[in-house]
Amino acid sequence: MKRLLWYMSAVILGIYIIYGGETRAQTSCKDLRIVFARGSGAPRENNADYQAFKNSIENLISDSGISYEFIDLDYPAIGVGFDNLNVVIGAVVSGGEGNEFGESVKAGATNLARMVNDECADTKYVLGGYSQGAMVIIKALKEIRPEKIIYAATFGDPKIYLPEGEGIMPAACRGENLSPYRMYVPDCMAYKGLLGAYIPYVTDEYLSKVGTWCNKRDIFCSSRFSISDHVSYESTGLYEDATKVIYLKIADAFGIDKRVVSPHDTVFLIDATWSMETMIDAYKSEALRLAKETLDSDGRVALFAYHDLDDFADSLVQYCDFESCDSIETFESKMNEIVTEYGGDLPESLLSASFHLMKSLNWKLGSTKSLVVLTDAGYHSPDRDGTTFDAVVKLSKEIDPVNFYVITNEEIADEYVDLTSATGGRVETDFGKLNLLTDYIMERSDALPRVEEIPEEVPALEILFQSYYADTATIRYATDGQKVIVIINGQIIGTTNEKEITITDLDRRIENEIMLVPINNDARGEASVITVASDGLGGAKNDLPVVIPKAPNTGGH
Repeated sequence: MKRLLWYMSAVILGIYIIYGGETRAQTSCKDLRIVFARGSGAPRENNADYQAFKNSIENLISDSGISYEFIDLDYPAIGVGFDNLNVVIGAVVSGGEGNEFGESVKAGATNLARMVNDECADTKYVLGGYSQGAMVIIKALKEIRPEKIIYAATFGDPKIYLPEGEGIMPAACRGENLSPYRMYVPDCMAYKGLLGAYIPYVTDEYLSKVGTWCNKRDIFCSSRFSISDHVSYESTGLYEDATKVIYLKIADAFGIDKRVVSPHDTVFLIDATWSMETMIDAYKSEALRLAKETLDSDGRVALFAYHDLDDFADSLVQYCDFESCDSIETFESKMNEIVTEYGGDLPESLLSASFHLMKSLNWKLGSTKSLVVLTDAGYHSPDRDGTTFDAVVKLSKEIDPVNFYVITNEEIADEYVDLTSATGGRVETDFGKLNLLTDYIMERSDALPRVEEIPEEVPALEILFQSYYADTATIRYATDGQKVIVIINGQIIGTTNEKEITITDLDRRIENEIMLVPINNDARGEASVITVASDGLGGAKNDLPVVIPKAPNTGGH
């Protein structure tokens, strides 16, 4: 009898494990997993980047009604020493596949792909990765089914690829051909990361699901040379900036009501010529609503008017700026002060007025920036003071951009299509639908990628001579850079100002990759890559005479 009871208990337990256990595991799966891959040498979960990424997203989805969990990816995130310009940081990353760092990246990508593909069939994923972790994310996406991913964000990726940044005067510096995943990369000369590039960066099915962020002068993902920019993503607001995009993707995926996800800087620019009095009265109630919604969501408003430079020496009149327009009562009072006068001739000086007001205001980093123009006239192009269309658009993009929304008559709406399109805004002619325009502006958070021209010339490097002998390589080069970063198999060895270097103790069992990157005070040139074949002799790559190696000098920092 005891044996029978034991047997029945075992059967019941087995059934529970097979069926009940599976059900419990399945019900424990969340609607959403947010997975972050940390940077080199960072402790798991107890690191500033993971916490900043986690907190910024959780602030927006905590009351969404969906179940979720945050995961700091379990992978080595191996640290690599960095000794350059007397700055020591633990965030060196590598693209090498045949060394310890490359194995760390590979392990992270494998772990992530296995998690997404094999666990919790109905769970959706948001991915984020910083530095080495960014490489993990992009590498893993090649093995992950796109339908599982809501969005993936990379920060400070040393394998970034932005083809629009190639050349002496890149297309990005003209605001052209910007990669769809380029979310915030201010340096228009950013082309490849310090350690090369993933080409393509993402496949076509991921183009709308991936975004990359890079601090303006981050040595690893821009053409500049700032280490501090690479280690400050948690303090420069870029995790919060990415969250604006991520939240809207999550809202769309789960059908939850959207909310304002970023503060707004909203500027009203009113054509104050005499013919505008009726139009101003018609717009006043909607302007008050837009101003109130902006202020209620911790945003800021400003109010300006403009005329024609033929009528006034300065066409721009400030009624209140972001600091002084601190309440809806103040805004309404100032709007009531607008006096319509002069005019009679068309067009007006909008380009000059918008250019100077954008220059005068203290725009908030990370805010969604809108310029709402109310006018019944076209604009001089170029303006009477020489301000050009291109100058206004360029300044708009440099600021973040400032999206132009023009409310005007249907007869002249076509004149504003180019201006609003170039700045990410729109034209509205139906006064009965201005409430829809207000709603659109307040929901807007995905501004155009910010790029700006950095005119300084980047240094170049040309290999003049290379030879390999046993485990030693000697390389001679010409460069207009002040120094050269030496990277061996993804590990930064240091910098040198010599024009010939000798590298010893190469691993003859693998194909060694030597990268030389020219730098100036604040500029980084494109890397030159020399590959030493695994036989240690260079094979067909080396048709130059072998020379006796010099003493190593790559340690000169």
